[in-house]
Amino acid sequence: MKITDPYSLAIDPTAFSSTVNNPYFPLTPGTRTIYEADTPDGLQRTTTEVTRDTKKIMGVDTVVVHDTLTVNNEPFEDTLDWYAQDRDGNVWYFGEATKEFKDGTVDTSGSFEGGVNGALPGIILPGHPQIGDQYRQEYAKGVAEDTGEVLSLTGSETTPLTGPAKDLLVTKDTDLLDPTGPGENKYYARGVGLILTVQTTGPAERDQAIAVEKF
Repeated sequence: MKITDPYSLAIDPTAFSSTVNNPYFPLTPGTRTIYEADTPDGLQRTTTEVTRDTKKIMGVDTVVVHDTLTVNNEPFEDTLDWYAQDRDGNVWYFGEATKEFKDGTVDTSGSFEGGVNGALPGIILPGHPQIGDQYRQEYAKGVAEDTGEVLSLTGSETTPLTGPAKDLLVTKDTDLLDPTGPGENKYYARGVGLILTVQTTGPAERDQAIAVEKF
């Protein structure tokens, strides 16, 4: 799996489902995961809720995930993300509607929807990851151009949610629109999903899963 240019793809809606059960990226409706990170601006808290809602994009029923982010208990970002899984187990990212709150204003830059204004979905996580896999996670030219790469299938880390964990999937995320920006490695545990994001350049930050709840 390699990143190719120009990026184009044909979406067959019959190949997708809003049921996302990839072991490294399970999205169970009614599940809430909470993450915390100590940042230079203060305590960052992210709440990720897998809703019971779906949204049809490019003919595909996607599951709606609601992310809210606060810094020192003040609202900073509110995002709806749209995911679906294909028959090979790949989890696709069909877009996001994001709002960032800053200085009394609302910034929606970074929002995109597959099939609108030339935007296309990408793979957020492969169904059968192999070391060296590279993939586009999203594509809206000049708006959203993140990529991913599989670094390891045997990572080990410790988080408040999991305690010591091994055999983790480790990926590297890169924003092609900001190549000098902070790099991120993400750690995924089977049956749990994303448990840790580590900033690999710039200020050392660990965004750790601390709890999973039902709602």
